[in-house]
Amino acid sequence: MHGEPAYQEGFPHFDYVNPDAPKGGTLRQAVVANGYDSFNPLVARGVAAAGINTYFYDTLLVPSADEPFSAYGLIAESIETPEDRSYAIYNLRPEATFQDGRPITAEDVRFSWKILTTEGHPFYHSYYAGIEKVTVENEHRVRFDFGETSNRELPLIIGQMPILPAHYWKERSFGDNGLEVPVGSGPYRIGPFEPGRSITYVRNKDYWAEDLNVRKGRFNFDRIRFDYYSDDTVALEAFKAGNFDFRVEYSAKNWATAYTGDKFKSGRIRTDEVEHSRPAGMQGFAMNTRKPVFSNPTVREALAYAFDFRWTNKNLFFGQYSRIDSYFENSELASSGLPAGRELEILERFRDDLPEEVFTDVYQPPSTENRADLRENLRTAMKLLQSAGYVFRNGKLVHGETGEPLAFGILLHQQNFERIVLPFKNNLEKLGIEVTVRLVDTSQYIRRIREFDFDMITQVIPQSDSPGNEQRDYWHSSNVNVTGSRNYMGVADPVVDQLVAMIIAAPDRQELVYRTRALDRVLLHGHYVIPQWYMPRDRVAWWDKLQRPETTPANGVDVDNWWVKN
Repeated sequence: MHGEPAYQEGFPHFDYVNPDAPKGGTLRQAVVANGYDSFNPLVARGVAAAGINTYFYDTLLVPSADEPFSAYGLIAESIETPEDRSYAIYNLRPEATFQDGRPITAEDVRFSWKILTTEGHPFYHSYYAGIEKVTVENEHRVRFDFGETSNRELPLIIGQMPILPAHYWKERSFGDNGLEVPVGSGPYRIGPFEPGRSITYVRNKDYWAEDLNVRKGRFNFDRIRFDYYSDDTVALEAFKAGNFDFRVEYSAKNWATAYTGDKFKSGRIRTDEVEHSRPAGMQGFAMNTRKPVFSNPTVREALAYAFDFRWTNKNLFFGQYSRIDSYFENSELASSGLPAGRELEILERFRDDLPEEVFTDVYQPPSTENRADLRENLRTAMKLLQSAGYVFRNGKLVHGETGEPLAFGILLHQQNFERIVLPFKNNLEKLGIEVTVRLVDTSQYIRRIREFDFDMITQVIPQSDSPGNEQRDYWHSSNVNVTGSRNYMGVADPVVDQLVAMIIAAPDRQELVYRTRALDRVLLHGHYVIPQWYMPRDRVAWWDKLQRPETTPANGVDVDNWWVKN
């Protein structure tokens, strides 16, 4: 994206793989969800089977896992793009084929772009919005012309596009394929499956890219099986019983208390905390500003004072987490202190349209480091709510003019999150706020999130080390009412729109950092979320039959670089 790539032309393999890793064996993993009903992860309809994005479709380029944003040729053997990146030409490898043996052609690339942006998930329409025209120049050469030359990221993100077989989809409806097994291009085929229970991917013995440098040392298992569990506690016990082989642990309580016993002492099951340097993004209680109850930023700010992170971390998480205070946490993209220098210069042009606090206050989520702080925080919350027009009547907080109570629901799909939400609910009720907590199954949860049918949810908004076009999907006002977009909170701010455009057009790495920090400050002072926590380590456990490379990339653990011991 900026500067020179770490790997030069002709490199033998990525540094974080074992090029001599043996092929064979089975990797078994668990998915905690209520099944799946689709083999098409590229549309907004249905719930796609686990793993299909990773194993089933190849892309033009693949990123390295130890650089902010560099991509190397997979289906494409070379790229031609001018200094201003106003277009990009991809020259395809003649040997690249789909799993049915048909060659991957420039027409398949053009078809993939067209169907994804017209019939695919709304994300693709936004992500590839800068593409003005696609021209097939010959069987293995395709040109993308861009309507806006300031978007230097487009040649790379086109490379992320999954390439679909035009001949397969010609007579089929893209959004209604369900569980009919499609034709892929990746290293694995879809093997045996039981809808709602399991899916197995079988290594493609005829995979065209088996010995390519960007694939060497990766995808070493002959079979990869995902078993579905409706409850994570059951899944953990199944792992300890040997029913699957590898687990990433997201529960601090489990990590502190459940990974004990003879199998751990003997080394049959191994555990590790692996440091990573990937951005943590934002995890928090996300408020849907489309709902009248959350339309006032002062109300949103007030509610943050009722979340006691210190108590939660100590009593529920064994002190394992740190507080998030940035949308780009754990990276140089995160804002800190008061804006100065180039960051201040960027923000100054929007001063009349921004809260004064952006310039005068360092954003910090409310703290309860001292035990008495929660009581003081609730007093602060009440003062803010009163300034927003609410009054306390008959034990309830109601709007002084309309009489409407301040009430909302928190939507969950993971039962273990109830222990986190309920103390927060209790603190809110001390303010006279009515809160309901509703637990629904995964399918209903996904549907309601896509349709923005919620008041408050716990949401992770991930970030890469090189933000760009995807920021439109997160924050741009054009996506507020687009079903399936990731603008969960309904952000509709002209300043945010302009900052997103500036990030996409950043001419170099340093300017990207400044512009992203400016966006971070504006979002934080918009009080769209109540920040929760993060951990700069991957907690992983695996049965000793697996072996991993000596080097872990900056992005953290990737089991697709592992293998079964001989």
